[in-house]
Amino acid sequence: MSNKPLDIGEEARVQMPMKTVASLIILVAMGVFAYTELTARLVSLETSRELFENDLLKKSEQVPVDQEQHFLLEDLYKSVEKMEETQEMNMTNKVNIEFLKTQLDKALEDVEELKDKVRANGNGHQ
Repeated sequence: MSNKPLDIGEEARVQMPMKTVASLIILVAMGVFAYTELTARLVSLETSRELFENDLLKKSEQVPVDQEQHFLLEDLYKSVEKMEETQEMNMTNKVNIEFLKTQLDKALEDVEELKDKVRANGNGHQ
């Protein structure tokens, strides 16, 4: 082997088999395609992460509203239960009042009958 310096200039010629040139072109094309796919995938993942973070922020902002609605619902259920109890008591009171009314009417009739009997016997004071 000789140690001659390599002469490279504008007019230097390189000979390379066509198979090697085609392989280099295909290799470069595959590299560019892989880089493009990798970049697209990274952008997609970053977009997904941003959307996920935004969703989390929105959900964290909704928690107080959801809690407030939960408390309001609990209060409404308690109020409805109290109203149902009151209504049941009123229904029971109505039955009792009607029973007492019939008893009082009967007692008044009995008192009137007794008055009539006393008057009929002539022992009453006029």
